[in-house]
Amino acid sequence: MVTLDTRTLTVPVGIVRMLEVVLTCISFSLVASVGHIGTSYWAWCMFTWVFCCFVTLLILIMEFSTLHARVPISWDDFTTAFAMLSTLMVLAASIIYPTFFTCVSCGKQIAATVTSCLAFILYATEVGLARAKPGEISGFLSTVPGLLKVLEAFVACIIFISLDHGRYSQFPGLQWCVAVYSLCFIFALIIILFTICRLLSLFPFPFDKVLTGYNVLAVLMYMTCVVIWPLYSFQNNHSRPSGCGRNCYWDNQVVVAFMTCFNLVVYIVDTVYSFRLVFFITPA
Repeated sequence: MVTLDTRTLTVPVGIVRMLEVVLTCISFSLVASVGHIGTSYWAWCMFTWVFCCFVTLLILIMEFSTLHARVPISWDDFTTAFAMLSTLMVLAASIIYPTFFTCVSCGKQIAATVTSCLAFILYATEVGLARAKPGEISGFLSTVPGLLKVLEAFVACIIFISLDHGRYSQFPGLQWCVAVYSLCFIFALIIILFTICRLLSLFPFPFDKVLTGYNVLAVLMYMTCVVIWPLYSFQNNHSRPSGCGRNCYWDNQVVVAFMTCFNLVVYIVDTVYSFRLVFFITPA
């Protein structure tokens, strides 16, 4: 029997989620009314707003009807991971959309950008409300290493939408970089899914040590990409081509290079944190 829990809509996190649904719905509705643009960045922005809107609405419905208690997953981990992912996705959309698709006289596009920025603030607020505090017992994805895993996966997504198959397919070095991005993304996604589905016990080795070993390997692989990607991508174009338009391939190469460096830093922080937990903090 379904029991309705109205309290889920009146607590701070419930109110924040309802506002998130409204703002993301407004964002994708305004952009959709302008018309379709066939670029990966436009598709990313639209997917972000639609995905965040409907998953947030689903979470509200599940908690309001108390059906979330019957779902065989770690609900707290799921909602925390989703809030973190949504924060990053909406932030990216709030930057990408006005950069490529908004002009001074574009009223609907400007309004969509404003509502998207407000949605980002709300999702960031939700992360702050959901994140595990010191001394609290919570799921892995509510902790700093868990949130870093979500961040690593998100940055990889930004890299993927910026890739140009026609360019990286010409050089084995760039293909290696794409392989690194893909492998690290897949492993991060596996960790997130295993955590949400409560399958970490299936790991044949201690999870914290597996995580530390993976982080070290990811750092080493990303270090090669930090060197190889710019070396091959900019060997003939050290500066932006003068005739390149607004959606210039060179800009995408720069985005990939920057995000590669950024993700390397994230993996280093994750590795240091993992080493600290495994080797320097002994359980009580």
